[in-house]
Amino acid sequence: MSEQSLLDGVSNVTNITFSPYYQHSLYVAAIYTLAYSFIFLLCMVGNILVCLIVLENRRMRTVTNLFILNLAISDLLVGIFCIPTTLVDNLITGWPFSNTVCKMSGFVQGVSVSASVFTLVAIAVERFRCIVYPLQPKLTVFVAKLAIASIWVLAVAFMCPAVVALTVEKVPFHYMIYNNNFNQTLPLYTCYENFANPRMRNVYTVVLFAHIYLLPLTVISLMYISIGVKLCSSVFANNEPHLANATVQEGGRRHAHPRVSRKKIKVIKMLIVVALLFMLSWLPLWTLMMITDYADLDGNQLDLLTSYIFPFAHWLAFSNSSVNPIIYGYYNENFKRGFEAIFRAHLDLHKQKGNLTPSKAPGRNNGLPAW
Repeated sequence: MSEQSLLDGVSNVTNITFSPYYQHSLYVAAIYTLAYSFIFLLCMVGNILVCLIVLENRRMRTVTNLFILNLAISDLLVGIFCIPTTLVDNLITGWPFSNTVCKMSGFVQGVSVSASVFTLVAIAVERFRCIVYPLQPKLTVFVAKLAIASIWVLAVAFMCPAVVALTVEKVPFHYMIYNNNFNQTLPLYTCYENFANPRMRNVYTVVLFAHIYLLPLTVISLMYISIGVKLCSSVFANNEPHLANATVQEGGRRHAHPRVSRKKIKVIKMLIVVALLFMLSWLPLWTLMMITDYADLDGNQLDLLTSYIFPFAHWLAFSNSSVNPIIYGYYNENFKRGFEAIFRAHLDLHKQKGNLTPSKAPGRNNGLPAW
């Protein structure tokens, strides 16, 4: 071997970087696992119950509830495809899955988030038309289904560049050490968006931030502000004697209007809370993505972001998919009764199985009340 070859070999060896296979200590990994498992279970159980309540009771299939059903489906996609892979990715150095999983995880996360925010816009617009312009024809279930289909088509369209660009590549001169044993090293792979022009990633991040976060939530805010102004003016009108008499002459039901208004206000409060929590839950993750794309960070700062801050931001964003069913149960009596009916049916089924004898079969229980 020539002297030059020896020097090249030494140079290559000195450029090799070794990282531990597991990013964190057992204590930190246990905290991550428990936190992600908690929101995963809440997400799956809660959103499956929401789907069952809407699908198994015809009287729950209103326009607003169909949009809520669509929101629950997108949250289930986050729970199934995003939470487990993100947890493992946060525990292990590099990307431990295949190229297909890399594309699928990023694509499903982007599509589900886009569908969620577009659904929140649709709900806000539907409530706006119903409250601010009550004399206009209400949206039909058929139109709502068309809107939902359009939401998913638009969400997929926005994420097509990501699914094309996402790829898994081996990091040169970088290896993982398993159990602190240099005899057990593994190559390091990473899942990232590989655009032909590196600046395209920055542009794409800004486009996504504008179209699936900033602009939709601006529209949502304007819709609910208009709804709030209308409801406040309606309450003021109901307190005026001459306007109250006009209500009796036109509607013939003087005492029914305040009750309906209170019900509408409660629904609006629920939907505002859902939209507000969505905005707050995803804001840290969007902020971090903008920082990593545009801020000039050194290696230590990037390590801090990827090891601790990004995992928390992902957890906070994904937790939004698990809290929506809790909000529905708290604010909406129909969903609350639906949850209680399913749990009662589940308990009755267990009791019937325990009391089952060869001569007696369990009775039938429909589970859900008729509203």
